[in-house]
Amino acid sequence: MDNTLWALGRVSGIVSLILFTGTVVLGILTRSGRPLLSIPRYSLTLIHRNFALLATIFLALHVGTLVLDSFAKLTVADVVVPFLGSYRPFWQGLGTVAFDLVVAVVVTSLLRRRIGVRAFRAVHWFTYAMWPIALAHALGNGTDGTSKFFLMLAICSLISVGAALVWRFSTNFLETAKTRQEELQ
Repeated sequence: MDNTLWALGRVSGIVSLILFTGTVVLGILTRSGRPLLSIPRYSLTLIHRNFALLATIFLALHVGTLVLDSFAKLTVADVVVPFLGSYRPFWQGLGTVAFDLVVAVVVTSLLRRRIGVRAFRAVHWFTYAMWPIALAHALGNGTDGTSKFFLMLAICSLISVGAALVWRFSTNFLETAKTRQEELQ
C-alpha cells in the first residue's frame, strides 16, 4: 500500500502543477477580455474556474496521500505551517506556503460575494506568487524534480506562464470597445 500512496502523491503533484499552470495562463487570458480562438470570453472564465477546481482537487489528493503515506511521514502541521518538515524543510516549506496561498485564494473565491470583488482580487494576486513557489517546491523536493521529463515540463510551464505574463504587461493586453472595432475593420 505504501508504494501506491507514494506513487499517487507524486503523480497528483505533477498533475496539480500542470493544471495550476493552465489556470494561471487561462486567468491571464480571461483578464484580457479577449476571446481565445473560437472560444467566447465567458467560456474562458468557466474553463479557468474548472481548471482551478481540478488543480485544487489534485493538490488535495497530493497532500492527502502524502500525509497518509508512511514513507513520506508528513504531519498535518507540516502541511499547514511552513518549514517544519524533517525532509528538506526549505523545499517542503515552499510547498506549504504554496498550499496556504491556494487555500486563501479558494476561501476568498467562495466568499467573493460577501467580501467584495476588491478583496477577492487583492487575494487573487497571490496566485502570481503561489505558482513559482509551487514550481520551486516541485523542483527541490519532488522525487522526479531532476528527471528529464519533469525538467522539460517545468521549462514548458515557465515558457507558457512567462509568455502570458509578457503579454499581460504589454500595451495591447486589454481589449476595449475601440480595439474590437479596429479588429472588425
